[in-house]
Amino acid sequence: MDKAKLRKQIRALKAKYNASAWTDSMLIMQTLEADEHFRSSKTVLLYHSLSDEVNTHTFIDKWCGQKLVLLPKVVDDDLELRIYHNASELQVGAFGISEPTGKLFTDYAQIDFVAVPGIAFDTKGNRLGRGKGYYDRLLPKLTNAYKAGICFPYQLVETVPTEPTDIKMDVVITLTT
Repeated sequence: MDKAKLRKQIRALKAKYNASAWTDSMLIMQTLEADEHFRSSKTVLLYHSLSDEVNTHTFIDKWCGQKLVLLPKVVDDDLELRIYHNASELQVGAFGISEPTGKLFTDYAQIDFVAVPGIAFDTKGNRLGRGKGYYDRLLPKLTNAYKAGICFPYQLVETVPTEPTDIKMDVVITLTT
């Protein structure tokens, strides 16, 4: 299956999945929280979820006082990383995403854990994004970061089509993990 068809298939599944999304999000984030790589990390890159993604909002606020939490901001064709302290620092940016307004962060080598959203993942750690390439351009810069893909169970598929430039996740966290 090509990327466009897989994106369409997952979008159709998302439309049917809304009822249990909040409970599932909480369980998925508890699994992430228990991950030894996350627990030992000091600087984490998370994402402020959209309504169709695993909800990360409460998780971000819980950990921002205990770890250095970074959130991405869309700037032109790239993701810029900003330090996050609390929800008052968020403003709606590109694509309707709540984005941070905190201090710019550029020490990519300091990031030791990154939670990555996606449309689909496979068990080999391959990821299919929304198609704009933001994470494809960012992830190669995060050479020291443990990469965790975060998704609902229906987003875990047999095979994600890949290209040589795609970066694999170290783990995919969902309800079946």
